[in-house]
Amino acid sequence: MPRPCEHVTVGELGEDALIDTFAPLLPAGDRTLIGPGDDCAVLTAPDRRYCVSTDVLVEGHHFRLEWSSAEDIGARAAAQNLADVAAMGARPVALVVSLVLPATTTLGWVHGLVRGLARGCAPCGAGVVGGDLSAGEQVVVAVTAHGDLEGRRPVLRSGARPGDIVVHAGNLGRSAAGLALLSAGVVEPHTAEDADGASPQDAASCFISLFRAPEPPLEAGPALARAGASAMMDVSDSLLRDCGRMARASGVVIDLEEPTAPGACLGADMRALAPVATLLVGSSNTEEALGMARDWVLTGGEDHGMLAAVPAGAVAAVPAARIIGRVREVAPGEGAGVLVGGREPTDLGWDHFARRS
Repeated sequence: MPRPCEHVTVGELGEDALIDTFAPLLPAGDRTLIGPGDDCAVLTAPDRRYCVSTDVLVEGHHFRLEWSSAEDIGARAAAQNLADVAAMGARPVALVVSLVLPATTTLGWVHGLVRGLARGCAPCGAGVVGGDLSAGEQVVVAVTAHGDLEGRRPVLRSGARPGDIVVHAGNLGRSAAGLALLSAGVVEPHTAEDADGASPQDAASCFISLFRAPEPPLEAGPALARAGASAMMDVSDSLLRDCGRMARASGVVIDLEEPTAPGACLGADMRALAPVATLLVGSSNTEEALGMARDWVLTGGEDHGMLAAVPAGAVAAVPAARIIGRVREVAPGEGAGVLVGGREPTDLGWDHFARRS
C-alpha cells in the first residue's frame, strides 16, 4: 500500500491508518516488553517500584502553532514530563502520549510531533509505549511518564534540612526570555546553538529555541540522587515559586543568593540574559535590562532544570550543579518559605490560574 501523503488530514485518513503511519516512528526504550498495539504496554520494573507523573499541554495556553513547529511541541511535551521523573532521582524509561487533534490536522504535522517526542526521549533512552487519540477543536498533548529508581530511594521535595546547600543544574531564565521575545514579535529562526559569547540576536534565537523545546539536564537528577540529595524538584513554574514549594514541604527557609551580589552564580545567568533584554528595552537602558534579566532568572519558568538541597559535603559530586543558596531553620515568628538575599520576594512567578501572586 502506498505511503499516505504528508498533507492528507487525520480526518481523511482515519484513526487506524493514522496510527499505522506513526507507530513505527516511536522510540521503543530498553525497558519495553510490549509496546503500542495492545490494550496496555508492558515494561520491566527491576526495582519493583516506579515513578509516574502526568502533564498536559493545551494549544493556545502552553504553546502556539504559529510560534512552534510540531517537532518543537513534541520535544517540549517529552522534556517537561521526563524532567519530573528525573527530579525524583529516577531514570526516565517510558512515556504514554494521548493526543486530541482537529480533523484538519495534517499527517505531516503528526509525524513532526512524533519526531519531537523521539528527540526529547533520546538523551535518556526512554520509549513512547502507547497512548490514545481523540478528535477535538484544538490540539491537546497529554503525557504520562514512568521512571525507574534503580534501587535508590525517591528524592522528595520535603527532605531539605537546615545546613543543606541549594544547588541547580541546567538553564535559568532562558525560556522566559524566549517567551518575552516571541510575545514582543522578536522572532528568530529555529536554532539550538549555544548562546555563550554570541551576539544579542544570536542569543535571542537560542533562547527562543529553548522556550519552544526546553533541554533539561535529565542525567543530573539521578546523579544528584546518587550524591545524597535531601530534596529535589524540577523548576517548572519559576525558581522562586518552586523553592518556596520545597521550603514549605520541608518546613525550612531557603535563602537564595541575590543575583546582583558580587560572585553570585545566579549573577552569571543574569548577565547572560541582559544583552537579550536590551532588544526589548533598548541598548541605552542598561539598568532596566539587568532588572528584566534578574526577573527572568528568579521568576521565569519552563527551563526544567534540577533544583536540589544537598549536604554540604556532596556538592562536588555533581559538577553540573551550581550553588545558589542555603537551607536554614525557621526563626521564631517566621514562616517556611523562600528568601532572596535575606529578603522576602514580592513576585514568585507563574501561576496557572493567576499570572502573578
